[in-house]
Amino acid sequence: MDELLDDLSKFIAETILQNPSRKIEPTEALISSGLLDSFHLIDLANYVEDRFGVKIEDTELNRQTFDDLEQLCKIISDRMRRK
Repeated sequence: MDELLDDLSKFIAETILQNPSRKIEPTEALISSGLLDSFHLIDLANYVEDRFGVKIEDTELNRQTFDDLEQLCKIISDRMRRK
């Protein structure tokens, strides 16, 4: 799970925020804090689908299911186990 967290944190910092030195904490709010907007969420979902081969539904792109890296990692891990 730590590798998954690091991978996602690095992607968000480097690609989305364009601030490679930024560390995204596992429980840091992504959506409700305004760190990521709806366009960023689509970029992140596309990355997750391409990188990990799991489907993220459009209805999941909200703060109830997708607001921090821990939530996102749980979704990815659960779906990867089902494969």
